[in-house]
Amino acid sequence: MPRMLDVSDEVRAEIGDEEADRLLAGENAPGSYDCTSCRTPGDSEHERTSTVLFIGDETAVLAFAHAGCLPSQVVQVTEEQLQGAVRSIGGTAGGDPQQAMPEQAVLGVTSGLVLLAGELHPALVVEPTAPIVRPGSMGVGDDFLPLLIEQGFMPLTELVEVPPVLHGWSVLLAAGQLHAVLQPGTVGGQPVAWWQAHQPLQVTDSWRAAANKHQQVLMFAAPVGSIGRQPREDLLRGALDKAAANGKLVASALPLAGT
Repeated sequence: MPRMLDVSDEVRAEIGDEEADRLLAGENAPGSYDCTSCRTPGDSEHERTSTVLFIGDETAVLAFAHAGCLPSQVVQVTEEQLQGAVRSIGGTAGGDPQQAMPEQAVLGVTSGLVLLAGELHPALVVEPTAPIVRPGSMGVGDDFLPLLIEQGFMPLTELVEVPPVLHGWSVLLAAGQLHAVLQPGTVGGQPVAWWQAHQPLQVTDSWRAAANKHQQVLMFAAPVGSIGRQPREDLLRGALDKAAANGKLVASALPLAGT
């Protein structure tokens, strides 16, 4: 049965017309898959699906994503990242595309207002659903905070002042909805999504007003199990304070992109 697949020209150029046509005919494409962006299930028989080709120095892996999460594209990654991904699940490159990409934790994102130095600031709190292991690592630890610190996020022991701006990163708002957290692309390239909403997230009028006022959003990140889903902003603040006191919180101010 033909799949609802999108194979971009750049992906077709890399995999060849014959392979692209086989995918579109449904010969090589999976029916169900886990989206390589949001990690929730997808079905290429019933919903538009993008082919995403990850290319390392020597290896290429084809993955699939909801068309609403990512367009069909070629993504350059390091060979270490790609081989680590393949090794981590015991697959082999060139085999089943679904077995070649690692299981990734989903990043839970909560929006709220945080009071710092007598002023309310818009904030995003990011907490994965599982430990984040460094690409290529065979360990079972959690490298989420060290990886973010390497990107320029600052460790916090208490919430008393606005963290420094992390240039090159940004928060994408469009039509009053939260779409993505963007990080710098490779060597002068366009920014790429570090986190992207499967569906745009609604934010409150007060949160959007604060974001427009400050033209930046504070991003706090903590390892799995540190914050949890807090139903009220006062409880969220309490969880942030506790995570900071326990040395499990990093933060940066990210410029606002969009409105």
